Amino acid sequence: MKIGVLTAPWSEQPLEEVLDYLCESGLEAVEIGTGNYPGANHCNPFELNKSAAKRRAFLQAIQSRGLILSALSCHGNPLHPNRRMAEESHKVHRETVKLAEKLGVSCVINFSGLPAGSPRDRVPNWVVAPWPEDHLEAVTYQWDEVAIPYWKRENRYADRYGVDICFEMHPNFLVYNPETLMRLRDACGERMCANFDPSHLFWQGIDAPAAIRFLGADVIKHFHAKDSLVDPQNAAVNGVLDIKHYGDEMNRAWIFRTVGYGHDYATWKAIVSELRLIGYDFVLSIEHEDSLMSADEGFQKAVSFLKQVMISELPGEMTWA
Repeated sequence: MKIGVLTAPWSEQPLEEVLDYLCESGLEAVEIGTGNYPGANHCNPFELNKSAAKRRAFLQAIQSRGLILSALSCHGNPLHPNRRMAEESHKVHRETVKLAEKLGVSCVINFSGLPAGSPRDRVPNWVVAPWPEDHLEAVTYQWDEVAIPYWKRENRYADRYGVDICFEMHPNFLVYNPETLMRLRDACGERMCANFDPSHLFWQGIDAPAAIRFLGADVIKHFHAKDSLVDPQNAAVNGVLDIKHYGDEMNRAWIFRTVGYGHDYATWKAIVSELRLIGYDFVLSIEHEDSLMSADEGFQKAVSFLKQVMISELPGEMTWA
């Protein structure tokens, strides 16, 4: 396994300066945003798809420093009921898939998207309970009339380029846990895969190692090293569904944390060991979203922590058995 990072926290700095900093920090891989939520400051797919020279320079900047490009990230909402917003996400997604093939990258990271609850609604609608009955009607519409037809087309498109669409299971999108991810994959095709980010699963009460084993290596193609912490006092009073701003850390039920500040070494060793058991031997890509730390400090602490838990060598012969 290798340690990598999503470069979004340093998007205002030139890419080559960021790459130098990452090399000095002992990293082996980078994940770079191509637009939508992560931004495209370090990688504009519309420009790079038009210029082989720019693509060569982009790859040279990465590879000359001994790094690999683990994924391109275009998290957006191509199912948004606002057609302009959906089309923007869709265009970035398709350009990213094309660019991934040209750069030799197999993973494009995205969200599944979230439609409205009916053709007449104007805002996305995330349903979390089966009653009253009109909520289930909304879910049926979202899946059968919007998500499945769209992602079936995109599965065919990705397959044409030999690229996997790696969904981050994220609340407020249709795919938010292993069950919903497999529902989409079973309905749309095997290019529907996972960027496994345990931070979104921890606060839902999901056991990350169990979820890793459930999904397996055929589904998990990329991994985000990010943690979250449930506040036992606040969650005991109000549960974990929380719409307070992420900056209201004192009152929220949970917050995102740098790895090791939400769960201990034992938990993360179990996660890494489960990844090894299913045959995942790729990148642990740090995603910094810890509001209690600067990007640099959170990143450096994550690198130090992951070096203690990651497994980098093949196991070799069992001389004791």
